[in-house]
Amino acid sequence: MKSPESYPEHIFTSLNELLSMSRHARLFRFSGKKKKINRILGGSHPSRLRGRGLDFEEVRDYVKGDDIRHIDWKVTARTRETHTRVYTEEKERPVLIVVDQSKSMFFGSVKRMKSVVAAELAAIAAFRVLKKGDRVGGVVFADNGTDYILPKRNRKNILRFLDQIVKRNHELAESDEVDFKTALPDVINRVANIVTHDYLLIIISDFHRYSEEVVKSIVILSQHNDILLAKVADPMEQELPQTDFVAGDTTYQITIRGKSGEVRKKYSDHYASSLEKFESRMQKHRIPVFTFNTQDPVEDQLKNLFKVT
Repeated sequence: MKSPESYPEHIFTSLNELLSMSRHARLFRFSGKKKKINRILGGSHPSRLRGRGLDFEEVRDYVKGDDIRHIDWKVTARTRETHTRVYTEEKERPVLIVVDQSKSMFFGSVKRMKSVVAAELAAIAAFRVLKKGDRVGGVVFADNGTDYILPKRNRKNILRFLDQIVKRNHELAESDEVDFKTALPDVINRVANIVTHDYLLIIISDFHRYSEEVVKSIVILSQHNDILLAKVADPMEQELPQTDFVAGDTTYQITIRGKSGEVRKKYSDHYASSLEKFESRMQKHRIPVFTFNTQDPVEDQLKNLFKVT
């Protein structure tokens, strides 16, 4: 087996490279799914509580069960109906980052492999969570197994997470592809035992071969948690080059007629319709999908996506 160092740059990642992603942590701002899309990554998680908090939110009608200590007697006297004061309190939001390092991610036609982009996104997200003071953990989904790192509030836990990403990343050249349609739902079902409620779950994958099982698993998790999907795509997956070429694996090969405009159109239309269908389904459940490519630096894509200067 060839060592990762013997491959061209950007085929594999390293721990040092992922650690260097910490300088880009400011590009993420985490918040709830009910916020505007350009704020999906901003601030700590606000929770409306019927009790004392950090900031006054509003005065509303008293509801049985409210703390009587928070009755607003001035408003109550003026309206002759009991009113209570509601506060907004900053609440801890544990974050779990699921990063795909399976065989379909071991592809890149321009600059980086999808697996490297996913690893960099996971590192930036992890450092951002730690910077905000929340607990962060991770799941590394790979062909040879899946690693689970429970959320904790310390840098050592992030190092463990990144180390597992690097380990699985380096196994990609020799690993056998798993059945994504069954493997990812199984992983997500196990994740459901970790993220009980009020978590932010970030799933980074190419979501190769969308299936109903994958969609259902994500939707179920979104019922009690906020979910953010980061789709990593390569330009060649979206559009064929205008030339004929041979593609294959260790068993099969096929000639792709890239010179044919009809073939290229069918190919690009299929990608676009599949992605649109997936995004539309997620939108119904208020689950945002952000797409990242393998060509541009991850930090530049984050800046453009979230308008960070």
